[in-house]
Amino acid sequence: MTAPAGSDTPAEAPDGAARPSRRRAAPGWWAAPGWWAVRRWLAAPRWPITRGQRAARGRQAEPRRRAVPRWRAVPRWRRGRVPAALGLLTALALGGHRLVPELGVGLGSLWESALPWSALVAVAALLCAALRRAPAPACAGGVLAVVWAVAFGPLLLGGGAPAHGASTGGTGGPGLTVVTHNVNAANPDPAGTARALLAADPDLVALEEVTDAALPAYQGVLDKALPHHARTGTVALWSRYPVTESRRLVIDPGWNRSLRAEVSAPGGPLAVYVAHLASVRMTATGFATAHRDRDIAALGQALDAEPLRRVLLLGDLNTAADDRALAPLTSRLTPARSGFGFSWPSALPLARIDHILTRDLPATATWTLPATPSDHRPVAARLRG
Repeated sequence: MTAPAGSDTPAEAPDGAARPSRRRAAPGWWAAPGWWAVRRWLAAPRWPITRGQRAARGRQAEPRRRAVPRWRAVPRWRRGRVPAALGLLTALALGGHRLVPELGVGLGSLWESALPWSALVAVAALLCAALRRAPAPACAGGVLAVVWAVAFGPLLLGGGAPAHGASTGGTGGPGLTVVTHNVNAANPDPAGTARALLAADPDLVALEEVTDAALPAYQGVLDKALPHHARTGTVALWSRYPVTESRRLVIDPGWNRSLRAEVSAPGGPLAVYVAHLASVRMTATGFATAHRDRDIAALGQALDAEPLRRVLLLGDLNTAADDRALAPLTSRLTPARSGFGFSWPSALPLARIDHILTRDLPATATWTLPATPSDHRPVAARLRG
């Protein structure tokens, strides 16, 4: 007998057996949709499994793909184009630094004062090349490194400080040892600064920013080893040998910061100039260098009128030796340089603005002395002649 439509009573089989119902039984709470995540977590292993175990479970492990960095998708010669361009431009500016324009703000003069630090651009370019595996910045950094080595290699290979215990001058020593130091008008320990300078066993010591109040302290220490001295305004000179003449050198009528002295040194009379030139000031229109440049030009004219053959210029010139503004002096005198010898600021020297320049007195070594309470470091040189 056939069951009526819609009835839950199972239909009878032809042989009289009851047929099973096609309606599924209601699922239990464990089959609810929210429990699938819990069931998968419970079924997951609690310890690492091997590749074979994964395969046995029917889930063959696939090799894990590493994410490719975005920069690796860029062609190799297109990587690091900005550091490469910066390195090449720096190499051009270093090799042709005399062609860098001032642009009305002293740009060329500032760049020439910072030339040694162009090596940092080469380091940055090479570091970028190593990190990004980029040949372009590597080539640019290599070019800049070669230009820098050509420009400063001979300077770095020059003589440095004398060996410990070597004769640097003094009584019976060959040549002259000279020291120049801007002692700072606010120096809290003038006597200690003077003792630090005498550690170099100098024959001549030139000081800048010597005040009336600090002068007795400097004299009390320096006069014992260097009995002859001359002073004009805020600059002074102490000498082991007699000072036969001294006078104020007028290169700036408004300031009294330069002198000329004649020293009876071994080998004949020696003209010694001590100068403290005007500082460079930062203004709204750039670097104000006009005052300093006028002082340099006037000092160059005084050197043209110098009758003595041997000339020594010591002092704080407030610019680097590579600066084009110093050409009126470097065209007449030879800077005593071996190594960079940065002297300012004393805590972290970035530039050498304290100089020793000579004529007919070749320098065999130059070096900087340990820091004093001043904001400058002392500069020393050993001269032959």
